[in-house]
Amino acid sequence: MNMTNNPSSSHLPTATAVIIGRAGSKGFPNKNAQLLAGIPIVKYSINSARTATTINRILISTDCPQIIQTAHSIEDVEIIPRPKDLADDTATIDAAVRHAITTTQDQADIVVILYANVPLRPTDLIDRAVNFLHESNADSVQSYTSVGKYHPFWESKLDPQTGSITPYLENTIYRRQDLPPLFIPDGGVIAVKSTALMLDIPNQPHAFLGNDRRGIENPPGTVIDIDAPIDLLIAEATLQTQAIQHPQPESVGAP
Repeated sequence: MNMTNNPSSSHLPTATAVIIGRAGSKGFPNKNAQLLAGIPIVKYSINSARTATTINRILISTDCPQIIQTAHSIEDVEIIPRPKDLADDTATIDAAVRHAITTTQDQADIVVILYANVPLRPTDLIDRAVNFLHESNADSVQSYTSVGKYHPFWESKLDPQTGSITPYLENTIYRRQDLPPLFIPDGGVIAVKSTALMLDIPNQPHAFLGNDRRGIENPPGTVIDIDAPIDLLIAEATLQTQAIQHPQPESVGAP
């Protein structure tokens, strides 16, 4: 991690990472307190931020006791207790990140948003996003992956009363290779200019991404977020596969 105190002193971009994770989750209770390969899942995001060359500060916005306990044991990680009104089901991502930035009076020009429940992402993803944001002078850069077989052209509407099926979008495409490329945010990273982050416009939930929004692509399956118990099994299998394909020296510890 680049610990330079003055990002403007270097031609290389540097940013503050804000890892967000709350205690409550209706879909998967206590998902941010889960273990993956015996390691708290938030620790993977912390490790990603610490190894990124473009990150010079790490903040964790949370009300989760387990995340706080994990973060306390790691050097150079600052814990920002999240107020109750920013930790319920109606709270927005950008509101929590803005709170962390303003509370610490952080002066970074770029803020990187990482979800605590995303333990697996490409090792270079954070630096790719920050560098692209810097080079393009865009307002934000978000990571995407292909929608694959879940393409809108192959989606249908199902009548709950009759069971009748109608295409969501009329088309004549039946081969996957003929589908027009479409991408969906994969949750791996969001890099945003601090000036855009501070935009809070009613009824515009994505205003914090600014006007000039860019994307970078990740291969399918390289970003895994934990939103259901099965995602833990998938992440575990992915880690085992990676260990077989890219064995690490015994001296290298877990993240």
